[in-house]
Amino acid sequence: MTDPILKVTDLVRHFGAVKAVDGISFELKAGQSVGLIGANGAGKTTTMRLLTTLDLPDRGEIIFAGIDATAWPEKVRSRIGWMPDGFDPIDHTTVHDYIDYFARAYGLSGSKRVEEVNRVLGFCGISDLSERFINKLSKGQTQRLSLARTLIGDPDFLVMDEPAAGLDPQARIEFRQLVQELRRKGKTLLISSHILSELAEMCDTMIFMDGGHIIRQGTQQELGEHQQQGVLYSIRTVGDSAELLAWLAESPLWTGAIAQADGTVQVTCTAQGNEAQALALRALSAEHLVLEASRRRRNLEETFVNILAGENHE
Repeated sequence: MTDPILKVTDLVRHFGAVKAVDGISFELKAGQSVGLIGANGAGKTTTMRLLTTLDLPDRGEIIFAGIDATAWPEKVRSRIGWMPDGFDPIDHTTVHDYIDYFARAYGLSGSKRVEEVNRVLGFCGISDLSERFINKLSKGQTQRLSLARTLIGDPDFLVMDEPAAGLDPQARIEFRQLVQELRRKGKTLLISSHILSELAEMCDTMIFMDGGHIIRQGTQQELGEHQQQGVLYSIRTVGDSAELLAWLAESPLWTGAIAQADGTVQVTCTAQGNEAQALALRALSAEHLVLEASRRRRNLEETFVNILAGENHE
C-alpha cells in the first residue's frame, strides 16, 4: 500500500477565542484531487495556510512526503505550490517580468530560468500576453497568471484557494481544463471553492469543514450515499405517478419519494447491498409497470447542505 504524500494529525490553530482549526486529521495520496468545502469561517483558508507552511499550528503534525513540515518547512516548500484567493497586480510590470521575478526568487538562473518561465506561461496559455502589463489583464487571464506563478518549480502538491471565483463561464471552463490537465500529470491537488459544481468536476474526493472541524470526508458517491442512507433512484412508470407514490409510502424500504416535473419519481431505497437493492426493485416492478429505474447521484450542493443541516441538528 502506497504511503500518503500528506498526513495531517490532530491539527489545531486558534486565534484567541476563535477556533479556526480545531483538531483535524486527514490523508492525501499522491495524484489525488481533493475538494475542501465549507461556509465562510469554516477553517478552510487557515488549513491551507498551515499546509503550505505560511502559518504554524498550535498543535498537531503535518507530514509531507515523510518530512515533518512544521519542523522543517524549508525542506518541503519547493514541492508545494500555493495559489491564494487574492491577486494584487503590480503597476508597470509585464506578465513575463512578473513570472521571471518569481522564478528568480525560486533560485533559478540562466537558461533554466528562461525555460521555466516559458514552460509555465505556455502551459497556462498566456505566452502571447508576455509583454502585457498585469494590471491590464482580465480576471480569467489574471487567474492563469496566478496559476503560472504557482507552477514554478513543478511542485508535486498544489493548494488552490477559490481559483474559479469571479470568472465568467468561459473562463471557468478553460481554468477547469488546466486543472484536469494537472490531474493527468499526476499532481496532488487540494482545492477550496464555493462553486461546488466546479469541484464536482475537478475533484475525486471531498472534505467538508464546519467550525474548524472536519464533519465528513470521502468520495462524492460515499458522501451522497451516507447522507441518503441508501441509493437515490429516478423511476418512471406507466400512467399517473400518484399510484406509485402511494405504494412507495407504504413500503419500509423506500423513503422520501417526490414527484418530479418530468413525470419521474425520485426516491431513496434503503435496502443494504446490491442484491437487496435488486430485490426491492423487483418487488416494485411486480406491483407497477416500470419503464425506467436509474440510480441518481445527489449533486454536491445538495450533499453539502444536507450534511451541514444534519450536523447542526445532532
